[in-house]
Amino acid sequence: LLSQFDPDNTGYISTEKFRSLLQRHGSELDPHKLEVLLALADSNSEGRICYQDFVNLMSNKRSNSFRQAILQGNRRLCSRALLEETGLSLPQRLIRHVAYETLPREIDRKWYYDSYTCCPPPWVILTLTIVAFFLYNGVVLDRFVLQVSHPLYLKNALLYHPQLRAQAWRYLTYIFMHAGIEHLGLNVVLQLLVGVPLEMVHGAARISFVYVAGVVAGSLAVSVADMRAPVVGSSGGVYALVSAHLANIVMNWSGMKCQFKLLRMAVALICMSFEFGRAVWLRFHPSAYPPCPHPSFMAHLGGVMVGITLGVIILRNYEQRLQDQTLWWIFLSIYVIFVLFAIFWNIFAYSLLDLKLPPPP
Repeated sequence: LLSQFDPDNTGYISTEKFRSLLQRHGSELDPHKLEVLLALADSNSEGRICYQDFVNLMSNKRSNSFRQAILQGNRRLCSRALLEETGLSLPQRLIRHVAYETLPREIDRKWYYDSYTCCPPPWVILTLTIVAFFLYNGVVLDRFVLQVSHPLYLKNALLYHPQLRAQAWRYLTYIFMHAGIEHLGLNVVLQLLVGVPLEMVHGAARISFVYVAGVVAGSLAVSVADMRAPVVGSSGGVYALVSAHLANIVMNWSGMKCQFKLLRMAVALICMSFEFGRAVWLRFHPSAYPPCPHPSFMAHLGGVMVGITLGVIILRNYEQRLQDQTLWWIFLSIYVIFVLFAIFWNIFAYSLLDLKLPPPP
């Protein structure tokens, strides 16, 4: 079958061949499903369809987006691009904008646009931003941001400290603390501008996984590569989301139709570079509480590595393909191996290396 419809082994078949197959075998299909499949052929503006998508559709291996399209099959998909549709309300224009911001394929944008109901809303990123950053720091600690020179900086149960690494919650809760208002501000801006649209498209489960994986990788990277330093800030999770999104834009550059995509990438990279440069400078700046150094910057790098591996696969398309699933298991295995290595490193390496760690706060 592959050699018949894709003799050049490109991974795609033409819409003409796809339509001829539907006409040939249309009597064997449910009329409702046939209508949606014909709409798929009509809506493809590139003149070709991914072969794996075709196999999945014809073998009833339907993705979430395809299943939603079947359920809404009474509304035939329009062959023109979403950008050409007029008379949309403000919420509809917002959903269309989010689709073009995050999805490279027109068929994915249309299915997302038709199926999105804002129920549930993007609660994960909003909760992390409002509750974790502002409510805890502002109400509980009576400080919106704890500067690294503040007396309570090291004397709280949230940040990661090498002497307290046995308290496992610190590998996650360090994201609630920030080393200055500029540190908090840049992370909040990146998290809202990138995280909210991604969660609207890909859902809370995927975004939460990428975010938490970046947070854990960040603190574990510090415990392995910068063993004497504490960690604060949500940069591990934020950088995982942003790097995954930017990597997808680069890999699908021709398919991304969002306006000012080059400018948006430049702004995101400038913000990330500024915040990372500040973290590096602060790490080697004389500490206000010697011998404990300032927070490490390795969490940023851990988040980036998660973003360009696991994050890219999870956020690549609205529907996952076979090759994506294979890469997903490869990168997930690498991530699990790293986590296990870091756990054993934390258990044995500190005593074997006989490091002189800063005293506990």
